[in-house]
Amino acid sequence: MRPFHSSGLVPVFLAALASPALAGIQEIWWNITYVENANPDGLFPRRVIGVNGTWPPPPIDISTNDSLVVHVVNSVDTPTTLHHHGMFFNATSWMDGALGVSECGIPNNKKFDYVVPINSSGQWGTYWVHAHANGQYVDGLRSPVVIHPPTEVHKYDEEFTVVLGDWYHDEHSVLIEQFINIANPGGAEPVPDSGLIYFAQNGTYLGPKSGTSPTGPTSAVGFNDNATLPFQPGKTYRLRVVNTSAFSAFFFWIDGHDMRIIEVDGTDVEESPIDLLSVTVAQRYSVLVTARNDTSSNWVIHANMDTDMFDTVPDTLNPNITSSITYDSSAPLNEATIVDAYHDVNDTGLVPVVVVPQPPATKTIVLNFEFDTMNDGTNHATINGVTYNSPLTPAILSELTLGPNATVESAYGPQSFVLNHLDVVDLVVQNADSGKHPFHIHGHKVQIVGRATDFTSDDPSLNPPIQEGQANPIRRDTIQIPGGESATLRFVVDNPGVWFFHCHIEWHLEVGLAVQLVAAPEQAQQHLSEVPQDLYDNCKALGLPTSGNAAGFASTTDLQGLPLGPFLQNNGWHQKGIGAMAGCVLTAVLGMLTVVWYALGGAITEEEMEHEVREKIAKKERRGKLWGLLPKKD
Repeated sequence: MRPFHSSGLVPVFLAALASPALAGIQEIWWNITYVENANPDGLFPRRVIGVNGTWPPPPIDISTNDSLVVHVVNSVDTPTTLHHHGMFFNATSWMDGALGVSECGIPNNKKFDYVVPINSSGQWGTYWVHAHANGQYVDGLRSPVVIHPPTEVHKYDEEFTVVLGDWYHDEHSVLIEQFINIANPGGAEPVPDSGLIYFAQNGTYLGPKSGTSPTGPTSAVGFNDNATLPFQPGKTYRLRVVNTSAFSAFFFWIDGHDMRIIEVDGTDVEESPIDLLSVTVAQRYSVLVTARNDTSSNWVIHANMDTDMFDTVPDTLNPNITSSITYDSSAPLNEATIVDAYHDVNDTGLVPVVVVPQPPATKTIVLNFEFDTMNDGTNHATINGVTYNSPLTPAILSELTLGPNATVESAYGPQSFVLNHLDVVDLVVQNADSGKHPFHIHGHKVQIVGRATDFTSDDPSLNPPIQEGQANPIRRDTIQIPGGESATLRFVVDNPGVWFFHCHIEWHLEVGLAVQLVAAPEQAQQHLSEVPQDLYDNCKALGLPTSGNAAGFASTTDLQGLPLGPFLQNNGWHQKGIGAMAGCVLTAVLGMLTVVWYALGGAITEEEMEHEVREKIAKKERRGKLWGLLPKKD
């Protein structure tokens, strides 16, 4: 019996909750469209990417007994995908929606049906869905997903989903050109123009506050100060907090109310009191909040951006977003509070309800990442010195079609790691950058089995050894790693397919902060016949290969045409440079010795000086005659 099931193959008594015998199918139809003049922050109307002509895309609310099918038609100009973030897609990673890894993308006017096997994954909790192509989730293609089990572990009276997100007034296509540009060699990321907070319940967004009358395509949803949560005295509420940002982390708290964490990225945890919730990009937490017993005041909800992540904070940006809890619409709103200092959630201190002991590792992969100005003048991320580029053939199709060569890492291009079935892998992720980075693994949850506050240190208090035999480490799918720190992430390779592992800051993903995990090729190939025809048709429409290695060839070595680079600048010491520097140093030393010699009284006679001058003139004349530069004497 395997000790740790990372991709949802949970113990039998839990899997029974999602028995396929009780399953139904929830089908939704999403036409991915542009929506003009969306203005959720009330500051700037702009074109966004929405669903069926509306924005924000509708929230998804579903039971563990159901399978979800999302019928997608792409009506925007660039290829699109949908990634149901945190879902396992057991052995069907072509449904995972990662462009270049799981599929080629859905071209304009083409379709694809995403089958999300919730009823067989053994998963429930708080998730979200977003585009995983061409930066489209920066432009708004993102929404929350809530999965309900028959019985929740924790008791509460009512629940709401709290959606956090950063917001840009320029479209992604404009921002990415500014970001990946020789005029931005330091790699300063685009800073959001504002932040958003809005609420959902039972598959519907909550409307604007009573007495307000917003206009435009976003007028049916309450945002920021125009949004509120209705509370009743004495009730206990579950708030599912989802950060859908492209860049910004948030600090979340509620004036006058206590919070207790009960869920982390779909993992139920024992109640843990918290005064301030730090939620980085793509993370989710559920907290229990018990309402006050009086209705004389309403209270402020805070969602403050982590501005330490920004190179600059523009004067026009208000990073501190507020909403409210309403007990009585006629009651006053209490004055907002401030906090003395922000802090991060200590996720390794949280205890999962379902106990899964730490298994011993059989394979270790060290991923050391940083950012640098590359040989083309742009700033990119590198992992172990190499930046990631998407393959031409989706990596899952390479795994399925390469036969026995599917175990050869080089066939998938740089930044690909082949993992054997049932390996227990440690990903040791070392942040050599100064900023915080949220890393997300597709197709799995990981156990966080170790953290170092300085991974370069020999001090065990800063860089402790991994403690083996941990009884029940926290499990999640998105992990924040601060600058100079590292995290060791352990998971079982029990989900055949190809799975992306990447920083979830969209700007960092687009400059190569990612790797591909090629899991259990022999087992994955047993599912080749299940790949839907639409996936092949979409690749063909985009002129991309559907078999062979990363470049589309039946080879492990011929990768002609595969996008590579840019590369780190070759700034090391070479033979010519060493010689030139040696010459400069020697000249400088002789010059200094001469100065010292004269200072100490050294001198030469007039006869010696005349002789030296005559020698220099003679040498000049000889050179001139040699090159024909001096006239001949009569």
